[in-house]
Amino acid sequence: MRKALFIGGTGTWEVWILNRGIRKRSFPEGIHQITADINEEQDVAEKLKDLTFDTVCEFIGFTVKDVERDYRLFRNKTKQYIYTSSASAYHKPAANYIITEGTTLANPYWQYSRDKIACEEFLMKKYREEGFPVTIVRPSHTYDERKIPLGVHGDNGSWQVIRRMMEGKPVIIQGDGTSLWTLTFNTDFAIGYTGLMGNRHAIGEAFHITGDEALTWNQIYATVADALGVKLNAYHVASEFLAAAGAPYGYDFEGSLLGDKAVSVIFDNSKLKRVVPDMRTTIRFDQGVQLALKYIFAHPEECQKEDPAFDAWCDQVIAVMENAKQSFPL
Repeated sequence: MRKALFIGGTGTWEVWILNRGIRKRSFPEGIHQITADINEEQDVAEKLKDLTFDTVCEFIGFTVKDVERDYRLFRNKTKQYIYTSSASAYHKPAANYIITEGTTLANPYWQYSRDKIACEEFLMKKYREEGFPVTIVRPSHTYDERKIPLGVHGDNGSWQVIRRMMEGKPVIIQGDGTSLWTLTFNTDFAIGYTGLMGNRHAIGEAFHITGDEALTWNQIYATVADALGVKLNAYHVASEFLAAAGAPYGYDFEGSLLGDKAVSVIFDNSKLKRVVPDMRTTIRFDQGVQLALKYIFAHPEECQKEDPAFDAWCDQVIAVMENAKQSFPL
């Protein structure tokens, strides 16, 4: 029985989960929980002192400080350390819309992405100099049944945009909506991820874990509207304008749009498929939206968080744009 430790978060794997135990949840039979805050390094080290793992899976490492801590904790305790980076780390603007694992990492718009790049550089240096068994994965936009993936939304997620759709109100889409985007349902992500666990061909390598389906943002929003049974009232606004208009209200659209979603990208995942032949898209976006909406409507307290501030901001942006249109001809 191989043993895996998931930080943040079976068959041939004995699964251990290290988290703070704040959320009330029941784990499947055979899952071992270690209740600890990964940032309390000495406490974690004490609780792990008699344990070793075949794979350590890091999902909440956001800064170099985080991966330096992990390196100290696990350098002699695991045969593989999988670091979850981000496809947003790739060069913006992209020199080519087809992205491979060899595409340059650089993002001047988003600190989150620059921190992920720095984490990768630290880990690969430890691999090259000491043989630390790192595998890097770069997911793009992975979603699950609890949320709808959208380009422009507020702090409470997608629900307020869904409400605007149902009420027939205009919904903001960045740019002209024709840039391409890749969406991956979490169960498809899991096929690629688990296929890399314990895989000797993955050590010292980086992989995209993305689906095969590429859609424009217009298609993404139209698919959501179709699933709701409503007509989409799309309102297109330049990403640069959204970044400027959102900043005073605490919305980081410079990072999330100019540094990520405003750029057309197609991810070449052939490297992953060579190492994990089972990797494929099993849930199309239209199917994933149906699953998500079913869950969202069945769990109002968890998923239907209203966001009146974002709703008012959308109305304000649209009003400014309409006033600008009406100022012509001069």
